[in-house]
Amino acid sequence: MKANFFKSPIGRILLPLLLIPAWFFIYHYLEPFTNWLIFSACGMTKGDRLAETLWFFIFEFPKVLLLLTLIIFFVGIVRTFFTPERTRKALEGKKTFVGNIMAAALGIVTPFCSCSAIPLFLGFVEAGVPLGVTFSFLISSPMINEVAVILLYGMFGWKVALIYIATGLFISITAGWVIGKLKLEKWVEDWVYTTKVGHNTLGDAKVHFSDRIKFGYDAIKDIVGKVWLYVALGIAVGAGAHGYVPAEFMASIMGKDVWYAVPLSVLIGIPLYSNAAGIIPIVSVLIEKGASLGTALAFMMSVIGLSLPEMIILRKVLKLPLIFTFIGVVGAGIMIVGFLFNRIF
Repeated sequence: MKANFFKSPIGRILLPLLLIPAWFFIYHYLEPFTNWLIFSACGMTKGDRLAETLWFFIFEFPKVLLLLTLIIFFVGIVRTFFTPERTRKALEGKKTFVGNIMAAALGIVTPFCSCSAIPLFLGFVEAGVPLGVTFSFLISSPMINEVAVILLYGMFGWKVALIYIATGLFISITAGWVIGKLKLEKWVEDWVYTTKVGHNTLGDAKVHFSDRIKFGYDAIKDIVGKVWLYVALGIAVGAGAHGYVPAEFMASIMGKDVWYAVPLSVLIGIPLYSNAAGIIPIVSVLIEKGASLGTALAFMMSVIGLSLPEMIILRKVLKLPLIFTFIGVVGAGIMIVGFLFNRIF
């Protein structure tokens, strides 16, 4: 009976009111519990490498999952107002720069992954959205996703999270504007312009608030279910580095005084494949161990924003010169951001 009640419209709305206080209780006492478990119950010594490694993993893994669960629930509700169809309509007929700004902003709240790159691209082209505006969306959506922002907030605080959002928007807007100015439409595969994409009208349907709550629950199952293993692996690697990698070594290859650190980090990051859940815990430890903020951000952006699987998928609709231009323009923007933040911070 109780299970059926919480599946009802009223039950879906009441359940978060019960679970959110429990969430805050667990989150508040997670660090004291970890300290007690490692240093009291297990009798390990602060500063010991193994103790620090275990502490990092046992504290960070549930903390990140808690943050992901809470924020993704609310983002899932917000996303019910920003379907791909509505996004396409919002950008339809928009000219360059204003369109680039709108596309980059919409990319933050619109569901997107590598597998949806082609249908979104086809829909935008059919709607007459300029190529540069389309690329602003395609850059922003995977790079400035909720998982990246949540993890950055959880590990670095709001300052770094906001820096990442601002720089991601800058790269998305600027790179899309540059690609638009270069007039590269001839490097889109010819069949793209003759394809007709069916449009889903579900986004225009009236949705009950309890259904939006359900979308929030579904988002937790979908996203957390997909990324928890990446989170565990990333934090495990980060925990090992936290406990055993000397700070002097990391500063010597990724410090702000190493002139080649930023371009090298971008070049290494482009062919790698990971999502935000896997790479951000590693970046957290890189910074802790002496890597500069600008170099670490450049590495992370190149891994997330220029992933190899996305390039392979986009090859079906883009010719190689446009693919390489896309990589070059976005890569240059990431390097500029890296150098800039290495000078400021």
